[in-house]
Amino acid sequence: MKITDSICYVGVNDHQVDLFEGQYKVPFGMAYNSYVLMDERIAVMDTVDVRFCGEWLAQITGVLCGRKPDYLIIQHMEPDHSGSISGFLKAFPEVTVVSNAQAFCMMDQFFGEGVIRKKLVVENGSSLSLGRHQLNFVFAPMVHWPEVMVTYDSTEKVLFSADGFGKFGANDVEDPAGWVPEARRYYIGIVGKYGAPVQALLKAAAGLEIHTICATHGPILTDDADNYLRLAQENQDAPRTMLLAESLAPYLDYYDKWSSYMPEEEGVTIAFTSVYGHTKEAALTLGAMLDLRGVRNVAIFDLARDDMAEALASAFRYDRLVLATTTYNADIFPAMREYI
Repeated sequence: MKITDSICYVGVNDHQVDLFEGQYKVPFGMAYNSYVLMDERIAVMDTVDVRFCGEWLAQITGVLCGRKPDYLIIQHMEPDHSGSISGFLKAFPEVTVVSNAQAFCMMDQFFGEGVIRKKLVVENGSSLSLGRHQLNFVFAPMVHWPEVMVTYDSTEKVLFSADGFGKFGANDVEDPAGWVPEARRYYIGIVGKYGAPVQALLKAAAGLEIHTICATHGPILTDDADNYLRLAQENQDAPRTMLLAESLAPYLDYYDKWSSYMPEEEGVTIAFTSVYGHTKEAALTLGAMLDLRGVRNVAIFDLARDDMAEALASAFRYDRLVLATTTYNADIFPAMREYI
């Protein structure tokens, strides 16, 4: 899919995964996003999970139409984004890998020293010209790994945001709930601990004119109306999750709230564990009483049975939280201890 006349989407969709990162349920699969920037010099932005390396390389070859890439830009070393580096370098051995010093250290550890033959080490705030496109690199340590950086294309006003603004779900599946629920569950579970670094990145991004956000998971987001209409017309058969948003403001607002630990709305999350059903009865009774008192949003979770990630996201969504648990082996019940 063309995002602009010179930026193409070449990501892949994973419908094999059942638990992302070994713990998060992903009923709609997962997307691993990658992008190609076509200019006098060509850059590929991030790779994909190694299981999809062949599919990804085929898409890149189709986009290049016989040309060769000059750069492979690596923003994040988690294996779902770096796993195909070796495969890419076998296919395009003359390419220069672009990243920061900490990421290159990880590459040596992951793939062995000497695998990266040609490298360009960038600093925070440095830039790279592809011709018409000017790429600017902004370091984002602990969002959510120490080597993370994002890339801003000042020509097309595109922010390549690494895992920021990502969500669970493949891009070829319609998500009936829209962007927010799975983006919230993704953020709170995976990135939520690192609110201060996210706030620092948001402040750095506040000075940039951004029309489009290209994350490494989930749909592309844009507030460029002309581009939105063009993409919608060119991709009429694609799911709406692939067809972008008409304004970036709501997404930025969600990230600001999530990373500053401000509740989104009024409501109560009741999280409980129960051995013989009595604590469950108390939790359900409380929920019913709150309903009678006109509390609109009440979410109740049995932590031993319900999705832990959903229960965690709910705790940060609403402004009140109730924890109801039993003792167990002279301690807190295991599922509640994990939740806390």
